[in-house]
Amino acid sequence: MDIKAPKGTKDMLPENAYKWQYVENLFRKLCSVYGCREIRTPMFEHTELFKRGVGETTDVVQKEMYTFEDKGGRSITLKPEGTAPAVRAFIENSLYNEVQPTKLYYFTPCFRYEKMQKGRFRQHHQFGVEVYGSKEASIDAEVISLVMRVYKELGIQGVQLKINSMGCPHCRKKYNEALKEFLGSKHDELCETCKSRFDKNPLRILDCKVNSCKEIVKDAPIISDYICEECGTHFESLKKYLQVMDIDFAVDPRIVRGLDYYSKTVFEVLDKSGIALCGGGRYDYLIKEIGGPDLPSMGFGMGIERLLMSLEENGIEVPKEKYMELYVGSMDEEAKYEAIKIVNTLREKGIKCECNHMERSVKAQMKYANKIESYFTIILGGNEIESRTCKIKRMSDGEQFEINLDNLEEIVDVIKA
Repeated sequence: MDIKAPKGTKDMLPENAYKWQYVENLFRKLCSVYGCREIRTPMFEHTELFKRGVGETTDVVQKEMYTFEDKGGRSITLKPEGTAPAVRAFIENSLYNEVQPTKLYYFTPCFRYEKMQKGRFRQHHQFGVEVYGSKEASIDAEVISLVMRVYKELGIQGVQLKINSMGCPHCRKKYNEALKEFLGSKHDELCETCKSRFDKNPLRILDCKVNSCKEIVKDAPIISDYICEECGTHFESLKKYLQVMDIDFAVDPRIVRGLDYYSKTVFEVLDKSGIALCGGGRYDYLIKEIGGPDLPSMGFGMGIERLLMSLEENGIEVPKEKYMELYVGSMDEEAKYEAIKIVNTLREKGIKCECNHMERSVKAQMKYANKIESYFTIILGGNEIESRTCKIKRMSDGEQFEINLDNLEEIVDVIKA
């Protein structure tokens, strides 16, 4: 049988690599401006990390994780999201002993066994930022401002920022009681998963993707009516910070996010068609829950595939770098040795160049040079080697320049002019 990529995965081909590199370079540039440093965590973690961090009653843990037993009998999970592994690394490497706040960013593949939808893959790639050590709403606003800068720099129009507060455990207890009272008479109508959530974590019922459950909870109480004075003050402060930063937002009391570790601030960014591009929030209790000190945190995750799709939908062309600046062709074996020597030297000078590795005729080599869109070409033969001069041709208009083969800086000057 033909072996193909597993369902829900997608190859990134060379013809599209420049788009990924462009957005990744933008992320790195912005993170540098905001004082964030890169972190890389393993592809897989102990399953317990996600059960404790993400939450046993979440869809991610209950339905979507790729979990297996390794040869040592340990339960291992391919990471479904980037926050919990980053927190684990923060604790394990005692980064909490450094001056705070700690600002980190990462690029990571994530794995979730979920229903295939537009822009959703079972292996997708995520750009994320995590900030540890500050409880101030100013950090929330700063993290959100970084997110919005991404869309501004890329030129994506019509994005909507929606924010909410999920309060603290004290607020959550009161809200869960009200939610259970509302859902009590409708318990039998809930899906089996939500029935199991009713006693353990009724808040997760609000995030259920089953249509019947979505219909049931549309009139449920909203959490913002139950948040305490401290959480309310924090949320009002966030709104003021966003206003002074000229960031437009809307308060959406129905945003609760799908992971258990969120507290206080939660937010989502939607495209003009209403599809979520990014989400995040504050998770002040996760570090302690996983075994670290009692430190607050704030972060977000952004799907790179969904972002690239949004660029395409908005008709935004990603700048394409020059793939090949010079092709050095050869008429015979002796000329090929010279071509290899020239190409090797020019590459050391940073010139993107190529030569003949396929025993092509001169005519076929010129066709190849056109195929790879080389900006310039040189063809070497006996006369050129003997005279130590040759012509470099600009492919766009056919203009030629004579250069000295013993002074390759002349080639560099022509290409860079």
